[in-house]
Amino acid sequence: MERIPTWQLYGEASPFPDLLHIERIVDRAEGQDWVIAPHRHVNLHQIFLIRTGVVDLSLDGQRRQPGPPVVINVPPGCVHAFTFAAGTEGHVLTLPPADFPELFGQEMPALLRPFDLPGAGVEVLMDRIAARHAESGPLRRLRLRAAAIELCCAVAERGDSTAEATTLPHIPQLEALIRAHLADGWQVTDYARALGLSDRHLRRLCLEATGLSTHGFIAATRLREACRLLAYTRMQVQEVGFALGFDDPAYFVRVFRQGTGLAPTEYRLKVAEGAS
Repeated sequence: MERIPTWQLYGEASPFPDLLHIERIVDRAEGQDWVIAPHRHVNLHQIFLIRTGVVDLSLDGQRRQPGPPVVINVPPGCVHAFTFAAGTEGHVLTLPPADFPELFGQEMPALLRPFDLPGAGVEVLMDRIAARHAESGPLRRLRLRAAAIELCCAVAERGDSTAEATTLPHIPQLEALIRAHLADGWQVTDYARALGLSDRHLRRLCLEATGLSTHGFIAATRLREACRLLAYTRMQVQEVGFALGFDDPAYFVRVFRQGTGLAPTEYRLKVAEGAS
């Protein structure tokens, strides 16, 4: 059986450093003949807004063809695929849940499950995010964050109004534990014990939800945190490594390069060039 790929953002290998990412459907899908193959994201949450056109949608194996305007919620780990009619109009918003803890937790369980619902009224909120994303200046990040939170609240309200209550998955809890103990040298057994699970059960849950083993999920979460620290702080590279539990700076550099294709200093320079 062919393994479902785990992508950062539509196939890119490296996490993006911005607060969020937003783009039009046509800008990405047209170059792929309007077909996005089945895949999932480990540390990213996506919200699609289809304004016009036809989309054949698959969420965790459930296929449907919702009529526009439709908003589609895709939490981390959800396997999703799209076949768009040529000329379909809309946007896709991508958020790293770790940077929005107030949205992706027990307070908003609706966002933790996949769904598609009528999107009328969401268009203006998505347009506001697109406008904020194109801005520059010292207030850009705060305005962009506020616009994203407003949209996610609107999407969560729609999700709350429909489906039955669902059990919160262990994966967000595991990710929170990983971030809390990055420098403590925790092993898989430590995380499993903290969650009240066996190592084997935790591995099975990780594979089902993310396509990664527990070790792989820990490594992906640590890599994402390394990117965030390099992008948003002035910590030295070796300080970032130490904060993530790497005692050997050279080993941290090798691991980071394997995960992103760039050395930490190269990644930081790329972020700086993109922000200028």
